[in-house]
Amino acid sequence: MRNVARTSLVDAAIQQLRDQITGGAWPVGTKLPSETRLAQTLGMSRLSVREALRVLVHAGLLSTRQGDGTYVTATDESQVAFRRRLDTAAALDILDVRRGLDLVAARLAAAKRDDDDLAGIRATLELRDAAARAGDLDGFADADVAFHLKVADAAHNPLLSDLYRSMSEALRDSVRSMEQAALEPDPSHHDLLRAIADRDAAGAVTVAVGILDKHERDL
Repeated sequence: MRNVARTSLVDAAIQQLRDQITGGAWPVGTKLPSETRLAQTLGMSRLSVREALRVLVHAGLLSTRQGDGTYVTATDESQVAFRRRLDTAAALDILDVRRGLDLVAARLAAAKRDDDDLAGIRATLELRDAAARAGDLDGFADADVAFHLKVADAAHNPLLSDLYRSMSEALRDSVRSMEQAALEPDPSHHDLLRAIADRDAAGAVTVAVGILDKHERDL
């Protein structure tokens, strides 16, 4: 009976902490109060709070930093599960999924983009070019992903943008895996920007296909 009561208290602590996280009381990056403070706030023992925190760390909503504290790393456990699945996905599987997303993004961006969208795409493309010239693979990967996110945003479809963002770390890893090949001069991203600026949906899709075909060859 004692074990059941203790489990119930831990479950209650988990639920209260999860509600705080998913409800936005503690955004991603927020450092949680100390175990003592949390226990006082929840009206529970430190032991129950400590076990609840351990469960939420395992679930991926929290992370601990040695000597620093506990931080919120995610607000949605389904997104955590998706990210973990992406971490184990093969590069070609990720590329296959990108084909669907990028072709839709290119077509819709060409149809729906506005001047602010073009400015954002152009700015990330300039960062991408600068990183390539400097031989900065990490900076190049970050800028490349930012470029494609801006294209997705220009489609003005929130679900598409969210799907692309959920894959952003896997996309960075995919670009990094290309190593030197990723930094070689390639006008295709400029061609994609031009097609989107010209509202040429067919042309944008054609360029997007070419970008992904080259990516596949370089993997």
